[in-house]
Amino acid sequence: MELLQSHRAEMITIAVALVAVVGATAYYYYLTKKPKGCLDPQNFKEFELVKRTQLSHNVAKFKFALPTPMSVLGLPIGQHMSCRGKDSIGDEVVKPYTPTTLDSDVGYFELVIKMYPQGRMSHHFREMREGDYLAVKGPKGRFKYQPNQVRAFGMLAGGTGITPMFQVARAILENPDDKTIVHLIYANVTYEDILLKDELDNLAISFPNRFSVYYVLNQILRCGPPLMNKAMAAHLDNLGYAPQMQFQF
Repeated sequence: MELLQSHRAEMITIAVALVAVVGATAYYYYLTKKPKGCLDPQNFKEFELVKRTQLSHNVAKFKFALPTPMSVLGLPIGQHMSCRGKDSIGDEVVKPYTPTTLDSDVGYFELVIKMYPQGRMSHHFREMREGDYLAVKGPKGRFKYQPNQVRAFGMLAGGTGITPMFQVARAILENPDDKTIVHLIYANVTYEDILLKDELDNLAISFPNRFSVYYVLNQILRCGPPLMNKAMAAHLDNLGYAPQMQFQF
């Protein structure tokens, strides 16, 4: 009788140990297995617009649902995707965009779009309503970010060029193992043109020692060595700052 009880206790111990091992293995797999992204680099896939939020007279935030609540877009940090639509005369148009969301935002992705009067893809987004679908293909881009690959990033952004910068900054700052510092200069014509200002300000408040943002409107003052002034003048020209909007000490 004692032998039978001992054998039974031994079997129970083994069973408990097996359950623990299986459970631990499953938990490790859950933590380490990266979900497969929804994007296809070769073929367009359609995603439903579930929410449209107007941010200003010509800027809106578009929220698109992924196939399941736990799905991730699968877009590497700093890369973009191609969006396909139709212009005002019905011709197909494809343009690159960078979401403001990360893969930590599961189940959806968001695009912040500035719609220009004559923009071909702007027309498509202007006409989109909740329940419509957007065709997307990707990822695309050469930028590949690895945590701590540099001590600090300096970023220059103008207008809608803020979206890839915001995505990279978020990824850096929200990763507790990444110690990279980010300095952002963001240029716009008017205060109302500043996109994602609340989000940028929140990053600056949440990470005061690692993130700083400087807003520039209308005019630029430059002072420094000749080579720096020459390089910055070229960058500012590309951002749309005419010579009369720049002053060099």
